[in-house]
Order: sequence, then structure tokens, then C-alpha cells
Amino acid sequence: MKTMIEIIGDMLNQKKALVVATILSKKGSAPRGAGTKMLIGEDASIVGTIGGGLLEAMTIQLASDIFKNKTSLIKKFKLSHKDASLEGMVCGGSVEILFEYVGVDMPEQAELYQQAKALREEGKDFVMITKIPKDNTPIGAEDKFLFTPTQFYGIQNEALITLVTSLRENFNQIGFQLLKQSQNYVVEPFYGLEHLCIVGAGHIAQKVALFAKTLGFQTSVLDDRADFSNKERFPNADEIRVVPSYTELSLEQIIHNNSYIVIVTRGHSLDKEVLAQALKTDAKYIGMIGSKGKKNHVYSLLLEEGFTQGDLDRVSCPIGVPINAQTPEEIAISILAELIQVKRS
Repeated sequence: MKTMIEIIGDMLNQKKALVVATILSKKGSAPRGAGTKMLIGEDASIVGTIGGGLLEAMTIQLASDIFKNKTSLIKKFKLSHKDASLEGMVCGGSVEILFEYVGVDMPEQAELYQQAKALREEGKDFVMITKIPKDNTPIGAEDKFLFTPTQFYGIQNEALITLVTSLRENFNQIGFQLLKQSQNYVVEPFYGLEHLCIVGAGHIAQKVALFAKTLGFQTSVLDDRADFSNKERFPNADEIRVVPSYTELSLEQIIHNNSYIVIVTRGHSLDKEVLAQALKTDAKYIGMIGSKGKKNHVYSLLLEEGFTQGDLDRVSCPIGVPINAQTPEEIAISILAELIQVKRS
């Protein structure tokens, strides 16, 4: 799967209008973090997810008004404890979302998104700044900008140059943020970060997530148990999701060609279900924990389901670099060493 920026560019090339919904902030146990995007087409089709269920339905419904008015809007959604339980959350929360109309009938804005797509495809790091207009007016040519360590794209002004100069001082450390000043800005970094998706939230997953953060991986943790998949156990993870079951991961919505999938669930049958879904993505790396015996058993079941040997050759199993690891910490280091090996090659 391509990144959101690339997909936006592709849709504009196809003369399709869309609404970009971006989570600006969240409180409580909302399922997706700040910076998460979902794209909504005029036919109510979506790319990506901001959490599914009721929240997503309300977002799609509101997007229909954005299409009519071709404008922008910031909307805060509150989820009660009852709503939250339907979403698979532990408790209620609130999410603030920016809705942005994007179409070829706004050529300057469309051109800037195409420039972002080109930078992403060239593997160049960049930051997008969106000035949030007042009174829900459209986001125009003077409201969106891109910059790299050396280049700037967009209409410059003195206030913006001051902001960009300040941000450039720590370019590689810029995080997604909503700057509330006399003029509000959304700052979104688009780095060539590797995305690590850890499926399973046990002891090994904890250590993998901990060490992965220091190595620069953007980390997601998925598990079907709320008492395992939570911020207390994974304080450094960028995203933590409690899934309905391991058969309903919707990996295609979060995995792209710079993603690494590490499968460390609590059982053979669950690993097999996850691996079947992982093989349908274009992940850069897929690894599954387990012995050679487990590998042969799982592989034989997948071959019976129609997967090919070529599919299975994509998988690293047993996972990790062979260093005779025994403790969760050692196993995590073994796994991450293999991820680094793939990354650097």
C-alpha cells in the first residue's frame, strides 16, 4: 500500500476530489493517534482509518457537507463510555479532527500535494505546514507549505519564514503538532521512517517496542486484549490498537511498502491467521516467532489454503538473527538486529 501522501497525489491525477480527515488531538482512549489520516471520496469510499465504528461513520457523514461547500472544518467528537465500548476502547474520550477539501479545482493546493508526492517517491524527508483558516473557510494556496532542510515550497511571508527557520534548527526531531499561536498551524513531518507493526502484546513485544523506538521505528502494537494492549505496557509505542480478533486486523489499512511486521502472538493458530493476512500486504519485512516445527506446521496449512512457496519465502521464521537468545530482551535484540539488516540492505 502506498503512503497517504502518494494516494492523495494519485487521486488528484485521476481528477478525483477528496476530503482529508486528520486527527489533530485526542483525549482518553480514542483508538488512533494525532496525525492519523483518513481519505474520503465523493462516493463515501475511504482509504485508511481513524478508528472505525461510530467515529468513522460520523466522519464520513460530515465529509459530505465538506464536499458541498468545498471548505475546511475542525470538529470535536466526544465518545461516551457506551460508544467507546462499541469501538473496542476501554473508556470514553474525545477526538479533534481537521476536515480538508482537496480537488483539482483548487490548483495551487493540488500542485503542492503533487510536490509532496514527488518528494515522498524520491525518498526525501519534508515537513508540511497547514495554516488553519478562521471561520471554516477553504484551505487555499496561501495556507499550505512544504519545506526540506534546504528547500521551501509555497507562498512565503515573514511569519512563516520565522516559523520554518525555528523548526529547521531540529529538523530531524520535528513531531506532529498543533501550534496554537495568533495563527494556528498544523505541523506534519513526513520522514522516511520505517513503520514497525508488532502483532501480539506479550513480554517480547514489550521489549521490541521499547528498543525499536530508540532505533527510529514508528511503532504500532496490535492485540485482542485490552489489558495487554495499552499505554501502560507500551509507553513508547506510537499507536496501540485493541482489535476485535486476530482474524480482523485490517492490515491493508496501515501497512505500506516501508512497513515491518513482527508476529509474536500467544499461539500457533493465531500466528497462522496473522501471517495469512500479512502475506496479502506489500510489507518490506514479515517475521514470525517460533521453532522450525511450528514453521513447517503453519506453512503447510497456508499452502493448503492456496498460498505459494514464493509467498512463504517472504517470511523470516524463526525470526531474528541467531544469537542463542533466551530472555525477552535478548530475543528482542535478535529481532531488531534482523530488522536493521533488512533496513540497511
